[in-house]
Amino acid sequence: MKFAFFDAKPYDKPSFELYGKQNDIKFKYYDTKLNEDTAELAKGCDGVCVFVNDDVSAKVIDRLYELGVKLIALRCSGYNNVDVKHAYGKIHIVRVPAYSPYAVAEHAMAMLLTSIRRIHKAYIRTKDFNFSLSGLTGFDLHGKTVGVVGTGKIGRIFIDICKGFGMNVIAYDKFPAKDSGINYVPLDELYERSDIISFHCPLTEETHHIVDKSSLDKFKKGVILINTSRGALIDAEALLEGIKMRKIGGACLDVYEEEADIFFEDFSGHIVEDDTLARLISMPNVLVTSHQAFLTEEALDNIAETTVHNINEFFANGACTNELCYHCGKIGECKKSRLSKCF
Repeated sequence: MKFAFFDAKPYDKPSFELYGKQNDIKFKYYDTKLNEDTAELAKGCDGVCVFVNDDVSAKVIDRLYELGVKLIALRCSGYNNVDVKHAYGKIHIVRVPAYSPYAVAEHAMAMLLTSIRRIHKAYIRTKDFNFSLSGLTGFDLHGKTVGVVGTGKIGRIFIDICKGFGMNVIAYDKFPAKDSGINYVPLDELYERSDIISFHCPLTEETHHIVDKSSLDKFKKGVILINTSRGALIDAEALLEGIKMRKIGGACLDVYEEEADIFFEDFSGHIVEDDTLARLISMPNVLVTSHQAFLTEEALDNIAETTVHNINEFFANGACTNELCYHCGKIGECKKSRLSKCF
């Protein structure tokens, strides 16, 4: 089988080459992202392998369908960049529901500790042999209240990490985990009580801009926001306003609303035209990483192994347990019990 692999990076290839050869799947790697202009590169391929910032909109899906593409293999869990309804009846879509929830949860905590203990600033200072402690005062996590929005696998692991630091944990989820022992509260109450808020929920119509200008009045003064999920959970303009008002004490962002044409690329020798991102990065209390939370050896191996397994299962068995069940409704409510293809 042949698959066009879009938005390929050097760290993607070793694992995919390994599992691809073991399963007789040839990946053709392209640095470019999938979009209307690049869809033609999938000509002659059985499927495409895409990531979080590839464009899998209706027009792209139509072109892939015309080219005979049978499967879109997402090498990620989120699928907000895919028009799943439009794909029904044309192309099947599979994903990697979990690759390393520990990687993302641990990165969220790493960003929090780096931010509040000014570790990144201290690192830069000592490189210049500046050993002054002025301006590096942080605060203890022990005893602080952390609000966790979204209690899937990543959210629950982050909760466990926070408990290890002796933090008080409250959480919000539209679908609370039963018998989990998690202290669930309404979202507004979480905003009002939390010293730190970490987002671990998918991007949907309901969660789009779950942090907006109206949220600012609800936050505790000096709150720290962490987002390792999807950029559009937070309205970047509202975030900037909250920081300038001194309402938001800090932000740890591994994702950004308009990251598609920026993250994963090197712009060090160029002028970034996104003024909002430039202003955020310039803020002394904002820490930005470029969608790096997933990037561990374990996660990369799991992503490749699961993606290849999805491809094999789909073509060999006529079904895949990780197919997006978009026609039936919500994920996990497949009327066919995953025993046959969605259509």
